[in-house]
Amino acid sequence: MALVDGGWEELREQLALLSGRSSVVVDVGPTVHQYSHTGLLHLSDEVLVLILRLLDPVSLLRVGSTCRTLFRVCSCCSLWSRLLQASFGVSFTTATISISAKHSFRLLFMWRTLYTNLHCNRSLQEKLFTERPPPKYWVQWLVLEERVPLPPVRLPDCEIEKLWGIGRESLEGKCREEAEDGDGNVLKMEWKELFNLNVQHHGSVANILQYVLHQQEENDHRDLEALYQQYTQFRFQWHFSYWLFKQPKPFDRQLRMIFLQWQGHSKQKVSGWGSPICNLKYLASLHHITLDYWRGKLANGDENAGIRTVENYFSMCKSLVAWILGQNWGRFKRRKVYLDTLEGVHRMLKKELHTSVIDHKQFWQVAKVQMARVCKLEETAVNYVNWRMIDAVPYYRLYMVSGCAVYLEHIKVFLRRKRLIHDWIFQEENTWVRRLLSEDLYLLLQFDTKISEGNLHGDSLSAHLSRIIWLYLHSGQQLYMEAVKGFVQHSAQARLGYCVLVSVSPGFYSPSVN
Repeated sequence: MALVDGGWEELREQLALLSGRSSVVVDVGPTVHQYSHTGLLHLSDEVLVLILRLLDPVSLLRVGSTCRTLFRVCSCCSLWSRLLQASFGVSFTTATISISAKHSFRLLFMWRTLYTNLHCNRSLQEKLFTERPPPKYWVQWLVLEERVPLPPVRLPDCEIEKLWGIGRESLEGKCREEAEDGDGNVLKMEWKELFNLNVQHHGSVANILQYVLHQQEENDHRDLEALYQQYTQFRFQWHFSYWLFKQPKPFDRQLRMIFLQWQGHSKQKVSGWGSPICNLKYLASLHHITLDYWRGKLANGDENAGIRTVENYFSMCKSLVAWILGQNWGRFKRRKVYLDTLEGVHRMLKKELHTSVIDHKQFWQVAKVQMARVCKLEETAVNYVNWRMIDAVPYYRLYMVSGCAVYLEHIKVFLRRKRLIHDWIFQEENTWVRRLLSEDLYLLLQFDTKISEGNLHGDSLSAHLSRIIWLYLHSGQQLYMEAVKGFVQHSAQARLGYCVLVSVSPGFYSPSVN
């Protein structure tokens, strides 16, 4: 089942809103005809149909929602008959089916979408599995499928003839058993056998589709529409939950370990792994790829293609974990290499992830490049303290993206400037400054204090000092270093003046200030 030029995601959304009888359209009224030149709506219906035949279902629905005239033309039977043929292989003929081609397309699209995703759709499973046999409405749809995960169908000859038009002579010699109520006997058939019998009787799958549509034209489709809308709303959560928790036991344990490997997470929130109370959204937020999938951003919003990308991503994670554990590294370095590599992989492939499926090989190729760059950054930083401190520096991310050695030199210079600030405040002549300076300002001057972009905002003294230090670290201009010294000394003198004021003002503040 393939649509012209794709567009399943948008078609799914539009069909969820489209009723079988009408659609919401924008009535532009007579204002269109106020223009003197000839426009699209001045063309005859025949010419419009010839133009609209070039459109895929998504575009056809879009055009039909603009005004009443185009809605009428876009509902033309010939347009949707072509799409039925292209998407489902059905040669639509009004001689055998009284419902419109557009409505037929909608019904088939909803059913095929739901049945294709039956494995993760608990609501539809309840409809099909709770009764044996299922209600006749669903049985008619099920006969369109060659493989049905249900016990053999047990129905009297007359019911089979009414549902699928198969004559009793075609059922001769088939397995029979006594009915549960003891009244006559029923035919027992596997669903695949029933499907093949239908193909033999009707001549082709396309003819079966036409017959089922003819039988369904008088039925109430509210259950199908409700299930489809529910699936449209929750499909990403359902697919993610099924993939994460419905794996075979050995693989399930391995997947859980890889999913949480070196990721900072709340043990309380993940303790319900696989249970109904588990916080799925929290689990999805632990990885960029799963969070994108949860939001419907992978593979153009196609849930099945997106979940394949997620599978390939964690297959790459498995290879990455195995490689890292094989190195003689400490826990902190392993965690840092792993998380920075995953961050780099997502950053490099983000645009491509949103439009196509990324396989394991492509993930792993990018991961090896990113991992080599992370290790090079670790060598440049010399030790773990420096490494942890520079990951917020823009040069760090630029090197991860480009691999350009120039950014490594910038990182080395950044660390040297950080050391100069540290050495200055710890000079003997600045002992009085260290004693008087407030704790938050004093910490900013120490070498191992990490200054991130989030510290630069606000009107507090620490925010002002952070901005000056940030300018010096990234520019190297001496005037900013002098500004740091002046700001720190002024802050210490102001604190000294406050202490003196307190000591000579009895009754203002009784406790002594050190």
